[in-house]
Amino acid sequence: MVEHSTEDRRSLAPPSEKKPGLLGRRRVLGYLIAAPTLAVGVSWATNESDPRAADAAVPSVPQPADVFDLGDLQNLAAAPTSGLITVELRTDGTAFFAVPRAEVGQGITTAFAMIVAEELDLPIEKVEIGLADARPELLMNQLTGGSNSMRSMYVPVRTAAAIARQRLVEVAALQWNVAVDKVTAAAGVLTGPNGVTATYGALARAAAVTKTVKVAAQLKAEADFKVLGKPHNRVDAHGIVTGSKQFAMDLQVPGAKPTMVARPPTINGTLRRINNLGALRALPGITDVVGIAHGIAIRGETFGQCIDAIQKVDATWGPGTVDDESDATVLAKLRAAQLPMVVPPLLSQTIDAEFVFAFASNSPLEPDCAIADVGPDSAEIWSSLKVPIVAQEDIAKQLGLPIDAVKVHVVQGGGSFGRHLFHDVAAEAAEISQKMGKAVKLSWSRTDNFRQGRTHPMCTSRVRVNYAAGNVLSYEQRHTSVQTDFGHGLGEMITAFAADLPVGGNLSFAETIFELTQSSPYNFGVTTQLLNEVPLKFNTGSMRNIYSPNVVCAEELMVDQLAAKFRQDPVRFRRNFLKDQRLLAVLNKAAEVGDWGKAMPKGTAQGVGIHSEYRAAVATLVEIDCRPETVNRPIEGEAVTGPRVTKAVIVVDPGFCINPKGLEAQMFGGLQDAIALALTSSLHIKDGIPLEGSWDNYFYTREWNSPLDVQVVIMPNTSDSPSGAGELSVAPAFAAIACAYARATGTLPTYFPINHGKLGFEPLPVQPSTPQSPTDGLDHTF
Repeated sequence: MVEHSTEDRRSLAPPSEKKPGLLGRRRVLGYLIAAPTLAVGVSWATNESDPRAADAAVPSVPQPADVFDLGDLQNLAAAPTSGLITVELRTDGTAFFAVPRAEVGQGITTAFAMIVAEELDLPIEKVEIGLADARPELLMNQLTGGSNSMRSMYVPVRTAAAIARQRLVEVAALQWNVAVDKVTAAAGVLTGPNGVTATYGALARAAAVTKTVKVAAQLKAEADFKVLGKPHNRVDAHGIVTGSKQFAMDLQVPGAKPTMVARPPTINGTLRRINNLGALRALPGITDVVGIAHGIAIRGETFGQCIDAIQKVDATWGPGTVDDESDATVLAKLRAAQLPMVVPPLLSQTIDAEFVFAFASNSPLEPDCAIADVGPDSAEIWSSLKVPIVAQEDIAKQLGLPIDAVKVHVVQGGGSFGRHLFHDVAAEAAEISQKMGKAVKLSWSRTDNFRQGRTHPMCTSRVRVNYAAGNVLSYEQRHTSVQTDFGHGLGEMITAFAADLPVGGNLSFAETIFELTQSSPYNFGVTTQLLNEVPLKFNTGSMRNIYSPNVVCAEELMVDQLAAKFRQDPVRFRRNFLKDQRLLAVLNKAAEVGDWGKAMPKGTAQGVGIHSEYRAAVATLVEIDCRPETVNRPIEGEAVTGPRVTKAVIVVDPGFCINPKGLEAQMFGGLQDAIALALTSSLHIKDGIPLEGSWDNYFYTREWNSPLDVQVVIMPNTSDSPSGAGELSVAPAFAAIACAYARATGTLPTYFPINHGKLGFEPLPVQPSTPQSPTDGLDHTF
């Protein structure tokens, strides 16, 4: 369920928060673009305030992310080319907006349709949203990540739509020879004195201009909104549930035949020799077999024939990049690389703990896939890509073609979890197509996804807290991680705007992103949160929320430990030390709705977690059942059951909520991720490769571990523009589950997920790299 709280929270805000630079009916600038029909561009710069209040016995100074966060960096990078983002009005009365971001299920196409419909005064069913191809001229304004799409584009898209509406009104007034204020626009129809009317489509050509001109318009006041802030179903919901919606895997391009890859037995292993090339080429349905950098590409009439061929591969493989690594060896290297604590205990008392987080897969539900058609002088690529400009540049370089000879189409993806920040699948398809001289429809298998795809790196988070006389004097957190790959655009962004960042020194990309995303919400005296990386060559990536789930989980567990030392209730303790009134408000609401402190049976407990990121605030309260009859309940097939989260309350302050239904879905998704990270899903590394080879092996949250009782409470708007929300609920939900588990069992969990020590399945062999498809179609799937 979704609850929309009606309490007025503006009186709770500190002085810096009471005037958040509201847009109201702000005057904005944009462009009428020379085109056959009305086309509008925008000119925009953000002006976000940063409310932070601190009032405690030992206050903490602001951390870099409090002053300027990763989203601010992305806004800064997007602003110079925001004028190249356009909304078009067609002669049939529909509007079209090509989103320069990727839709991977998060619902941004619905949100943008709502924005255009609101400011244009057009029925939402008359707004068409597409995904823009790679547009090099947008520079760093075509990157989907960091929960930033709505935060960076809300005002630009509103501006374009508002100018389009105003232009139509002006043209109607001119044609009817009346004052502009005598013309109204609503539901796609312009109305003048004496009941004269015209549809938007009828005036689309007349409103067009022959040369680009700069104009101004007035944005709607929030009080006049009819669409924004109101619950709305996804614009693609009908297509999804009826199966008519097209995802990347559904795309058909003439001549592009099914293609798969036989892969080495270790991560990033290289091909030395195909020992039975002739036999493979002679197999039924197989059209082409070629060696590529990290495997053997097989093209056939069907994917089933490609899988059959993979079973027959006889190859000699070279070494990979992490052949000798395992969970144990990686953990030892992480511990050896932990940065030292610097605050001496002196006369205070100390709590010191280390938390370990296993490798996790960011495989989306849809297998990695791409279509490539590479010719001698040009190439065309279709794939779900979150940074298509970088993909275009890299693939052009790889193929030896000019950038403008490589056309990259962004296709709807069936999930991402950060996976599609990387374009390695599209690049591999291009490599195969070039070597075969034919169009290919490449699909990775599930086993490819889990074993050779991207992973969230294994890491440790060590925390030391000094406290005395009822106050926390220092909080030190040392986060040590396997190196995270940021070679997908964020690194370039950091380099380009280094002078504007509130962090200095010789920091790596990862350290900079860590400092721009991590900030303790508590007044804990001298506070430092630092990152160190171990340069192991795993295929890593930015899985949802990057560092926050692990960092916040470790911190919130320590907060509960502190509360116990202070003999305080965990919620009361947090109230006493929180810096931010928005966090205090969501925490109080979660405690109220979740009935914090109620009597519960032995072996069950409540837990809370809070988090502030993306200029948003969220609190999660969960209940967990760790009783033996629950932990050991039988589940059919290979599976790990364990504790079950039975209830969750998520309270979110997103600044301005564009679509409550969309926000609810994001909070639900984050909760499911958190249950997986805390309890069940991880990769086990042995001899340089994960043992997990399918969704059967990788225990993402199943129905039997999901709570039946979930409430999402959306707080009243505290801003006139949206904060980031796409990944917001993962970290506090993870922390709340961990804290609840600790209270229910009386033991502090220090290794996540808590079932990592139980393998729970028989690993698939590493060769053939993709197992044969099941023949019964009933008992199991891969």
